[in-house]
Amino acid sequence: MPFPRGQSHGALFTGFAHELEVFLTQAVLEKGVAERPKTLEETKAWMKQRLASRFHPLNALDLAEGPSLIEGIPGLDGAAWGGYWGELGDAARADAARCESQGEAERAKALYAKATGLYFMGRFPCPNHPAKQRCAVAERETYLKLSQYWAEPIERVEIPFDGRGSEGRHVVALVRRPVGVTNPPVVLTWGGVDAYKEQATAACDAFLAQGVATVAIDNAGTGESPIRGVQDAERQFLAVMDWIQARQDWRAERIGLLGRSFGGYWATKLAHLVPDRIAGAVNWGGGAHHMFQPEWVAASRYPDSYLMELVETRSMMLGASNDEEYVAFFKRLSLVDQGLLERRSAPLLLVNGKEDRQCPVADIHLLTETGSPKTVRMFPGGHMGLTPKTLPTIVDWLVRQVSGQGVRS
Repeated sequence: MPFPRGQSHGALFTGFAHELEVFLTQAVLEKGVAERPKTLEETKAWMKQRLASRFHPLNALDLAEGPSLIEGIPGLDGAAWGGYWGELGDAARADAARCESQGEAERAKALYAKATGLYFMGRFPCPNHPAKQRCAVAERETYLKLSQYWAEPIERVEIPFDGRGSEGRHVVALVRRPVGVTNPPVVLTWGGVDAYKEQATAACDAFLAQGVATVAIDNAGTGESPIRGVQDAERQFLAVMDWIQARQDWRAERIGLLGRSFGGYWATKLAHLVPDRIAGAVNWGGGAHHMFQPEWVAASRYPDSYLMELVETRSMMLGASNDEEYVAFFKRLSLVDQGLLERRSAPLLLVNGKEDRQCPVADIHLLTETGSPKTVRMFPGGHMGLTPKTLPTIVDWLVRQVSGQGVRS
């Protein structure tokens, strides 16, 4: 058969090889892994698909370079995983520093961003090994270096926290202010079990573009948080809210809250605990009650939507040291059992994917059937309903709320 005009044997083979790889990748994913951890082969296939979609946690890798980096992963244990990504991050950070010293600002910026993403992969989903812990520290340091090249660089602040016993004594916050806005409204944001404050860039950029200041912190039990995800871990968030609302250089009588993934739980709880301090709160993929029941905890150990070590990552967040504690510590988070859901709440936007297997959609139905009326937006797909329209929908709603133009409680 003759080759198409202008297409070489090599180009045709390259195209066929790409199609074959896509086919094999999908074939592996369609097997459905729900009762055990993914194998290395299945993990690589999952990562390549997620990379092509540019969704967390693969949105930090370069689209062209990513497939070869993924293919080179030597293993899934902490030493192999953390060591591999850590060495790649070290090389990129060294290149960034060299470009910086030579005055190549744009190249240095790109390389610091690359290094940050590589270190993030190295500590993902949680720093439960020394090699992954090293990546977590390097990610924080490199992220701050990267922010020096932004129009709205980060101000790192240590906010006092009255921790109990072995808990920490401060909450680390990354503050950014919109350029040219003297008295901006404020959004406080945090992630879930594996996305830390360093993964809030896209959301913060979107708020800043609309004249809203951002304060990014780690979810309770993750990153540099001073406290585990215990039943009353709202103490961490309230300390930050106190600090925000004590400042005079922004409009913060009523602030916005954005809790992503598991962090949406705390946004919902705070909206019920201190409604008059909150202009609007977003629960983007978090639970309320059903998520914390033993039946769901057992069924969601190995969801197709999660890369690896979900139980280990949640256990680290909760402070659970065995399976019995894991189930018990989850159950005590129920907002029904805490008697909160019939209370008046601040305006709440509930967002998720229709087929979420990490957090039951039943929790959204529960929230709409109790307490104050809620605003709901469901998107196609699994956990968090990640589509090109999801984040803009959330940002627009919350900007209206903190600007005094949205729903009132």
